[in-house]
Amino acid sequence: MKKIFWEILQCLLISGLLSLLCLPLVVLKVDVAEELIDWQWDKLLWVTIYSFTGTCLWRLLKHHPSPRFFEAINTLKKPFQPLALQVIQHPAIMSCLLLSGLIFLPWILSPYQISILTTALMYVVLGLGLNIVVGLAGLLDLGYVAFYAVGAYSYALFHEYFGLGFWAVLPVGGILAGLTGILLGIPVLRLRGDYLAIVTLGFGEIIRLVLENWSEVTKGPQGVSGIPSPDFPVHIEYEQVAIYMYLLMLMMVTVTIVVVKRLDHSRIGRAWIALREDELACQAMGIDTTRTKLRAFALGACWAGFVGVFFAAKNSFVNPHSFTFMQSAIILCIVVLGGMGSITGVILAALFLILIPEYLRFMADYRMLVFGAAMVVVMVFKPEGLISNVRRRYELHEEQNYG
Repeated sequence: MKKIFWEILQCLLISGLLSLLCLPLVVLKVDVAEELIDWQWDKLLWVTIYSFTGTCLWRLLKHHPSPRFFEAINTLKKPFQPLALQVIQHPAIMSCLLLSGLIFLPWILSPYQISILTTALMYVVLGLGLNIVVGLAGLLDLGYVAFYAVGAYSYALFHEYFGLGFWAVLPVGGILAGLTGILLGIPVLRLRGDYLAIVTLGFGEIIRLVLENWSEVTKGPQGVSGIPSPDFPVHIEYEQVAIYMYLLMLMMVTVTIVVVKRLDHSRIGRAWIALREDELACQAMGIDTTRTKLRAFALGACWAGFVGVFFAAKNSFVNPHSFTFMQSAIILCIVVLGGMGSITGVILAALFLILIPEYLRFMADYRMLVFGAAMVVVMVFKPEGLISNVRRRYELHEEQNYG
């Protein structure tokens, strides 16, 4: 009897967790035109009932197996086994399938959910950019939001004073942020650990204060408004702009993943990892640590500049209060929570940290409390991050002839 009770309790727990995960997509339905939110709790109840019933049936069959049932399952699985093995053994196929699914999401979700997903994708790119500096090179940067601000204000000011469009400013924003990263990197080359964190924190605050007080150019705390969305080769209705911004960010995320993956396996990537593990040993191996650090700062800042341009185009408005230390802390949390140097972990952490607080808005003042508790639980049980980066290993075997 006690065993049955624990089995039912486990089924309830599994169905409860599944319902919690499905909550944002199932319950919330936003009518943007009427500015109304429809809470569809009945759908969540059905999800809970179905998942509880399915879990109970699966556990019943697992502990009391029916030969006929498993024979039928094996018969059904046989035709699909070769295809499933092909998909599992080739990550590129899985990535293409996942990307195809994400491309069609805007035609399924509401505009509100598309907007949140676009913001989450922006933080994915920011997390991957900071992952170069913190996760790979091991340089603690608490002022990363400064490069984000440089990119956003590049688009805002170039459009305000010179009338330049999104596509013209996009590379300019990345280059300016990269140059700013080099300017920051030069004076902090000899610093490490806490000292480096304090200097970068100060740099981020200096950029924000300059934007706030240089009113003649940046318009001070009021910010710059009327920033246009990207120009498209075909005519697009106003309601469809959010969909195309989402698709552009999805393309940006894909390019960023490919570039960071290639950097991780390149010569410079191995130099960054050597710098992170032991700087003295890195110097002894003949690696130019000065150039290695500057490359990390420049490349990390470059991605923040690109996302800053997207941010200005998406919101049509920028002001200094969008680039506070809290933003830097969130991006750093994404890297630490996801796992230092792990691309997949950073993506999952960015989605977790951006989507969960948005979907917990119905809990009003308690949502940040729940969010903080969830973060504490994750860090207690997974201190190395959601997905820790697997260190590459090279093995020598006696039977191999090395010349």
